[in-house]
Amino acid sequence: MGSAFLVLSFLLLALAAKPLPRVAAGAAPEPVLDIAGKVLRTGTYYDILPVVRGRGSGITFAITGHKSCPVDVMQEDYEDSDGLPLQFIPANRKKGVIRLSTDLNIKFPGTASCAPTAVWKVEKYDELTGQMFISTSGVEGNPGPETVDNWFKIEKYGNDYKLVFCPTVCNDHCKVLCKDIGIYVQEVLKIIIGHECLTNEIKWLL
Repeated sequence: MGSAFLVLSFLLLALAAKPLPRVAAGAAPEPVLDIAGKVLRTGTYYDILPVVRGRGSGITFAITGHKSCPVDVMQEDYEDSDGLPLQFIPANRKKGVIRLSTDLNIKFPGTASCAPTAVWKVEKYDELTGQMFISTSGVEGNPGPETVDNWFKIEKYGNDYKLVFCPTVCNDHCKVLCKDIGIYVQEVLKIIIGHECLTNEIKWLL
């Protein structure tokens, strides 16, 4: 299969019915809503599925290539699979509501092979593919320069949402390149941080 990049975004149907209210300066960012219009909360696991059938299934993790560690984040091959549920954990753990444009850990339940937890992390640049893949070797919490590769955000994408890598946990102490989260299509569908050429957009249902 040839290589391609698919931007990974997801649609929350509650947003399509009416426009969101404007947020006053200095107010907290808007909360993220699920398909039922309920606010996403810390401590709850959510499924992310494509709205348009025929464009893949849920998200999971697996060992790929010739390595045994770390384990890569991937999209399921089977159309009827929901994948594994995901939890979003804000940098400020006292915040029970998941909000737009705020730093989040993303993790699967349980452990992942060689890692004590299944927290998402952006791996180093892969010379062979020219991509930066996402694995499950991250560390939960402890926001700062040492964990900058473990933090993601949910952003608006029209009336939808998308996942991005654009951490602000270390303020001005480190530089990061903000990118969309997407899918690298080769023998398997790996989740990566994006590049400039985006094709075949995928909308996701939370």
